[in-house]
Amino acid sequence: MSGADRFEAHDEHGGPEEEHRRDAEHGGHPGRRDGDGSGDGPGQLTPGSGAPVPDRPRIPTPRASVEDDGRPLPDLADLGDPAPVPLDLPHDVLKSLLGAWALAACSAAETAAVEDHLGSCGSCADEARRLREAIGLLHQPESLDLDPGLRTRVLENCLDRRPPRIPLPLWAAPYDAETARLDALLQDFGDAEWHAPVRLRWFEGDTATSRRTTVAGVIAHLLSVDGMIALALGLEDPLTEATGTDGTCPTGPAERTEAHWRTSHFPPTRSVRGPWREQSHSLVRTVAFTGSHAGGLPVSYGDFSLPLHDAMLDRAFACWVHAEDIAEAVDYPYDPPAPRHLNKMIDLTARMLPAALAERRRTGRSAPGTTPHLVAAGAPGRSLRLEIEGAAGGEWLIPLDSPAAVGSAEFEVAHVALDGVEFCRLAAGHIPPEEAAAGQDGDRQAIRDVLYATAGLSRM
Repeated sequence: MSGADRFEAHDEHGGPEEEHRRDAEHGGHPGRRDGDGSGDGPGQLTPGSGAPVPDRPRIPTPRASVEDDGRPLPDLADLGDPAPVPLDLPHDVLKSLLGAWALAACSAAETAAVEDHLGSCGSCADEARRLREAIGLLHQPESLDLDPGLRTRVLENCLDRRPPRIPLPLWAAPYDAETARLDALLQDFGDAEWHAPVRLRWFEGDTATSRRTTVAGVIAHLLSVDGMIALALGLEDPLTEATGTDGTCPTGPAERTEAHWRTSHFPPTRSVRGPWREQSHSLVRTVAFTGSHAGGLPVSYGDFSLPLHDAMLDRAFACWVHAEDIAEAVDYPYDPPAPRHLNKMIDLTARMLPAALAERRRTGRSAPGTTPHLVAAGAPGRSLRLEIEGAAGGEWLIPLDSPAAVGSAEFEVAHVALDGVEFCRLAAGHIPPEEAAAGQDGDRQAIRDVLYATAGLSRM
């Protein structure tokens, strides 16, 4: 074949340029032939060259995503939760996990393995139970302190179920409660607390007065003054050794206290608690036996007297006030009486104010008012409205012109408002009258007289 013929034959198949075009369209390489494998392998020849060339890797096209083909995605709920792989742990490892299991610090797989093991191993089950109980003690959810109202609730529940054969008169209940509260405060005192210094405070006239003693001395003071009620009830007087050579015994609260302190062989110590508590029990038992009809029995305070029901309330008030003195001395909190008892103490103080006002006029410590002081017994006269705030509060109309007068809203000339506890502390001589009133309105002189008369009711 001539050279022209060879050229024409080659051109019939498209020539080298046509070969490259076809290879590109088929995604192949020059010199390769799809279908017959004649162009594959290390012996592959490149047109125009007689030397073999190595194979070059083919790059695959990217795969289409399932999100691009329009088909819906599978529902996750259909896949289900993967099945947990159970742990196969030896006995020693499971036993070492018991502490973490009791603290709820194991993983889910470890917890399942431990709990499955506890069903078949008695020794580990016992150890797990002990660890859980110990963890419960370490994580106490509530305070270990007893509820302050627990004793009252228990007693009320017991009394509701089985009433006492000999009920205590209502007017003696505050004394019973306050002596029990003070005794509970004293029960854990050591020698240091019994000898802690205490300052008794009261008013003489319009002047604040105080006396230094100890915690034991305060209890000796309560023992001595409560003895006035013991005498009225025919019980033994705790001041037997203080009786004078003429057979007389001090009668007033201050005189009895001084006599007791003076005749004691040693300064009062914790030993005074027993006689004081025994005497308070005897008083409560005796008034329970005598019944409520004995409430009018007079109890002498030296220069005045009170009926038994008021005297018991007065001693309950003194017990609370001195318990606060003791608690302050040893830096211990102490709550006021129950509102129903505190209300009775406030009422007694309000009923004693007319006589205290008359005493101020008699001694010249009260300035004359715009109207005559003497008012007929039972007649209305100038009055001050005493408003006591709080759960134990109320209102009292205090007659200003005569102890026998009747308080009247029509003749009200002044109004004073105080907190219940603050009013009682004023009556105990623990705060000055000028600092006591929370609200004042009306006759300033009448207000001053009532506040100072309230402080004047205090005594040692």
